[in-house]
Amino acid sequence: MPYHKDKQQSFQAAEQAFVQAQEATASIDSSRADYGSNVKRAKQEIEEAFTQINKALTNASEHQREQLNKYEQDLERLSNQVEE
Repeated sequence: MPYHKDKQQSFQAAEQAFVQAQEATASIDSSRADYGSNVKRAKQEIEEAFTQINKALTNASEHQREQLNKYEQDLERLSNQVEE
């Protein structure tokens, strides 16, 4: 049971990090005075999400692996948007 719990916890941590990266990216508005700090925060959140996803992939079930791979692809797109 602990192994299953670890799988679930690592998946949930990756999922939460992904959501936080999405939210940080959505809060970027180039017309606002805090634009630079929002970009920096978004980059940090994206990096953290990649880290959490990679950790979760080490013991993910097949279904979780599919979802984590989708999160990675979405993060790549977010990262490209932030870099523009």
